[in-house]
Amino acid sequence: MTGLETLSPWVIVYVAIVIAVAGWIQGALGLGFPMIATPLIAAATNMQFAVVMVLIPCIATVIVSIFRSPGFGDVLKRFWWMPFVALTGAAIGARLFVLYPGFPYALLLAGVILFYLNLERLGLSQWPLMKRHDKSFGVVFGLLGGISETTANIAAPPLIIYYLGIGLPPLMLVPAMNISFFVGKSTQFVTLAASGIASPMHWLVTLPLAVIATIASLYGSRVRSRIDGETYRIWMKRMLMTMALILLTQVGYQFLQA
Repeated sequence: MTGLETLSPWVIVYVAIVIAVAGWIQGALGLGFPMIATPLIAAATNMQFAVVMVLIPCIATVIVSIFRSPGFGDVLKRFWWMPFVALTGAAIGARLFVLYPGFPYALLLAGVILFYLNLERLGLSQWPLMKRHDKSFGVVFGLLGGISETTANIAAPPLIIYYLGIGLPPLMLVPAMNISFFVGKSTQFVTLAASGIASPMHWLVTLPLAVIATIASLYGSRVRSRIDGETYRIWMKRMLMTMALILLTQVGYQFLQA
């Protein structure tokens, strides 16, 4: 895999700007870093390069989101088991990514996002059955989130569907999701590093990007502390719709180039 040293200065600046913007959005909304950064960087390079460049900066922003979220202790008490479910799904997904790197994961992710955005319109944003059997459904959606995390590089849609389906308020949704994000991304890193998909030097050069992402995320978290729950939901839906359109555009462009 090629590294940053093979890229033009303009592409390097572009990658740094994308990382900063994605970090700010992650801080403001508590999610979205890989969803923003991966397709935008892949559009200027390739998907394998983008996944490696985004991974360590993403872990850094997830840590910021966890420790900058109120109610983390209560969320951990209630959903301590979700990361272990996500861990199993992440291991399965990482293996699938190594075995089938050319699979159109972006198209699959776009479909999942659009499905979620239509849930409320269809009156399915909260499911009474899911509330009654929250742990059983948590296992299903936790596995899906872990698999999605290490294949499509984003676990948010399955977890959002689950947490909103059981009626979890946005204030608790952010730390609940980021606990699973941390486990999924850490597993992805260990699996990909062991697979040899990138050299140690490739991982090391992402550390400056992690610093940029962390600083941007800290600034973004200041915004999150000032927005109400309804505004948060509106921002999140707009962000998801934008990324679904970007992913579909990317898939269409790759199809035309084939």
